[in-house]
Amino acid sequence: SLSAAFREYLRHLGLQDFPCGLGSWSKPCLDGHRSPCGAQPGQEEDVLDETSEMLLELLRDQHSPWAQPPDCSPQDRLLREVAVLAPELIHDSKVCQVLKSLRMVDKGVEKVDEGVLQFQQLEELILSANQISRITSANLPRTLKVLELCYNTVGDLQDLCSQPPPELQHLGLGHNRLCGPSQDKFLTDDFWPNLISLDLSFNNLTDLLGLVSQLASLQKLRILVLQGNPLALIPTYRGFLVDSLPKLSILDDIHVGPDERQQFQGLAGQPELSRSEARVVVTVGEMKGVPDPSALQQLDIGSEAPVITCSYFVTYEF
Repeated sequence: SLSAAFREYLRHLGLQDFPCGLGSWSKPCLDGHRSPCGAQPGQEEDVLDETSEMLLELLRDQHSPWAQPPDCSPQDRLLREVAVLAPELIHDSKVCQVLKSLRMVDKGVEKVDEGVLQFQQLEELILSANQISRITSANLPRTLKVLELCYNTVGDLQDLCSQPPPELQHLGLGHNRLCGPSQDKFLTDDFWPNLISLDLSFNNLTDLLGLVSQLASLQKLRILVLQGNPLALIPTYRGFLVDSLPKLSILDDIHVGPDERQQFQGLAGQPELSRSEARVVVTVGEMKGVPDPSALQQLDIGSEAPVITCSYFVTYEF
């Protein structure tokens, strides 16, 4: 589950170990109140002379044995510094209140469980490259604005759309297993009234006309990615989308300009030009290492030599 993966992630960060966490290295404030780094009043005799600034320096100095690795994420840095400045927040569920962005990439997560609701201020949830096939929206914080699920195995949006976060602005579903048209009905304004950006790339969506009829209801949609789907092979694919979604600013990572809108004006009214068909022309230029069949036909009439017939075929898999 996502909660279990997060607990393992915290353990790996070592937030209870020097120079983080509550320990004898935390120095109390001079006014007798609890210091930002967690020491209690009256512990002066047990406390070493490290201030919060000194402890932070141990994390930030690249020559320090406790330096954070160069490839650590902003989330890693934030949590380690919080564990120095306010280590009491690292205990139990309090750490969930610190994060507005949670990034759990390639952690083997299969399920987004209800424990995620502890992140009451979470606005961004990145779950790329996991093993999530279904996601229940009831387990997502209502404050969520960004949900990234690319490189998973999501094939059904029904559970995600049962109680979707109302303020969601970006939904990333690229490189999953979505098939149309059964999933198209979940991509409307009824479920995502504030959606600005939608990534559906590299799925198995085939019904361009049906999908566009649903996406047209998303009044705030400005960024759309559909490349890598079979429907993108249709010759009028881009023009039909540009003319059908007049508020679109970026399609497949390419800016939609006024010249392009003028060029494709009227295509939305000609759906017959956007048939769900595609033609692939393959030319085999040269094959090496096989006999030439024509040379075997040059035998003299009446020859007793055996006649060998050779045939060849090429298969294509889509």
